[in-house]
Amino acid sequence: RALITHGHADHARNGMGSYLATHAALPVMRHRLGEIAIEGIAYGETRQIGGATVSFHPAGHVPGSAQIRVEVAGEIWVASGDYKVIDDGMSEPFKPVRCHHFITESTFGLPVFRWEPQAVVAGQINDWWAGCKDAGKTAFLGAYSLGKAQRLLSMLDPEIGPILTHTAVENTNEVLRGQGITLPETTLVTPDLAPKDHPGALVLAPPSALGSQWARRFGPQESAFASGWMALRGVRRRRAGDRGFVISDHADWHGLLWAIRETGAENIYVTHGYTDIFTRYLNDQGWKAEVVPTQFEGDGGDNE
Repeated sequence: RALITHGHADHARNGMGSYLATHAALPVMRHRLGEIAIEGIAYGETRQIGGATVSFHPAGHVPGSAQIRVEVAGEIWVASGDYKVIDDGMSEPFKPVRCHHFITESTFGLPVFRWEPQAVVAGQINDWWAGCKDAGKTAFLGAYSLGKAQRLLSMLDPEIGPILTHTAVENTNEVLRGQGITLPETTLVTPDLAPKDHPGALVLAPPSALGSQWARRFGPQESAFASGWMALRGVRRRRAGDRGFVISDHADWHGLLWAIRETGAENIYVTHGYTDIFTRYLNDQGWKAEVVPTQFEGDGGDNE
């Protein structure tokens, strides 16, 4: 049985005999993995698996995401999965879990990564969109289809213009709406959609769709990417977009350190991201930290 923190592809994969995840994560996992043997669990509910007591706790990463607490003979481990410590207004907010051993991600484990308040970034995006509209251009905003896209939707001002969506984004929108998450009205971009009928539109799509033939049909346009990696000038240049907005569903440098302190753990295991640098810093600060290699590493990917 696989215990799953959330539905992103680097954390939820086919091939397991059965799955256990939060109730809120089940719809997305079924959408992505198809017919699987999966069971839901409430946040804070405990299960006995062998000699271990297991429970799931909010991680704040995307709707349904969880940290997983495992207790055996009084010794407590917590695997964070991916997490952020700010409340985005949509995901279940992160809650620190006291433990002896904490397995943390470090996707943005460098001091350069420091996030601005969500309201500030929302203002930046809406101002850019309004500017595109005034210039007679369609605004294309690239973001990962699960979590980030819906967070951005909740930040957009629909008074500026219509919001159009790529199929990958809209399919996830439908899943999340189906479980009671409120999102602004959107229009799916279909082959017969006429761009001229949607002046001043913003199109929300996966980053891979920006600049493609699918996007070029909209004529004059500007493109922007929304990611924590936009904090790095080199990544912004490689993306070759007109704008980059710094926003992430992962904790920044201060968020990582705050979360670790709040667990009370002495033993920290660092995975996914700037593992060597972050581990060295933690050891210098008095924790017992070590790197845990993973198959997946942060590389400026679309989902951060």
